[in-house]
Amino acid sequence: MTRVSIVRAENYDVDEIRDAVRRGIELIGGLEGIVKSGDRVFVKINHLPPASPPEKGIVTHPIFVEGVLEILKEAGADITVGDDIESGPGDRFSISGFRQMCQRAGVRLVNLREGGFVTIEGKGRLLEQVYVSRIAMEADVIINLPKLKTHSLTILTGGVKNMYGTIPSSLRHKYHRDFINVDDFSLMLTDIFAVARPQLTIMDGIISMEGEGPAGGNLRKTNIILTSQDAVALDTVATSIIGLNPEDIDTIRHCNERGLGVGRLDAIEVTGESIRSVAVPDFQPSTSATRWLTVRMAKPLPSRIMRFIMLQAVVRPRVVASRCTGCAECVKICPTGAATIANRIATIDKSKCIQCMCCHEVCRDNAIALQRSLMGNTLYWLLKIARKILRR
Repeated sequence: MTRVSIVRAENYDVDEIRDAVRRGIELIGGLEGIVKSGDRVFVKINHLPPASPPEKGIVTHPIFVEGVLEILKEAGADITVGDDIESGPGDRFSISGFRQMCQRAGVRLVNLREGGFVTIEGKGRLLEQVYVSRIAMEADVIINLPKLKTHSLTILTGGVKNMYGTIPSSLRHKYHRDFINVDDFSLMLTDIFAVARPQLTIMDGIISMEGEGPAGGNLRKTNIILTSQDAVALDTVATSIIGLNPEDIDTIRHCNERGLGVGRLDAIEVTGESIRSVAVPDFQPSTSATRWLTVRMAKPLPSRIMRFIMLQAVVRPRVVASRCTGCAECVKICPTGAATIANRIATIDKSKCIQCMCCHEVCRDNAIALQRSLMGNTLYWLLKIARKILRR
């Protein structure tokens, strides 16, 4: 049976994290069967662009990664840490603290585009080929270090979605444009995950992000570290901890159906702390998370009524002019050209917007809000009440 360990950790202290991670790995069977001395180990972090300091809770915390690296160094691993990040002014890895940490730890830190990408033939549901990091593909072991965060499009940012960063940013922009439907987008994510599957996933859940993640939400101290050789099972447990149904996360559902991991709680052995003991029942999901409950509740209704309800549930990005600094990050990432700058303030053309939420994801000034119609907001609050009832 697939194992997922849950271990408590209170602070971003390297000694505390190292000991907690070591215990978490031991609870799933130990590191010996995963990493051998001399193995080339690629450590995939979450370094969501544009770069941000670790205290904002957007990236995997560098001190968390440092604790993991100490254990890998003890095992004799040849370590490379990295993610694919867009080039820009200054050293993006210094802004997040990763440059300093990796220098201190004496390990390589790379922007994945420096190592190039290779085409992998796959049997994906949507992608026949995956253009993926050469460094990741040539590693003996991939270790995946996601951050526990909500997501305004996919509901959860976890172990499966973190591997999206192994493909170049230009393709990530393209896929947001090509796969507008959330279910298709999640299916595409599982195609990439099928090619770049990590051998070990360790989730930074010491400080998590609730609400409008993965960058504009609120920080929540959850004090946990999750560890598993199965990233899908880990996401399943993480989703349950924050009060959501794993079956309603498209990436988990698709991976489970395709045999890429275990997405059913009854098929997972949870070791260490129990889910109940660390559960955060009032953890706030993204506004988009009510989509699954809308679908569930609307299915028995006539098709016309269901379409109307789904239309009202659509979330659209809106610029908060008083917060906008005119940095143009939203313009750079928008796959359809809907975002533009006028008089040093961002604006979004609703006729071009595909609700991919990329602008919301990259805004570091919280100047992109998510909104619905008045009726949609009423439906949202009714569904939040229904969600609490269903959870009992």
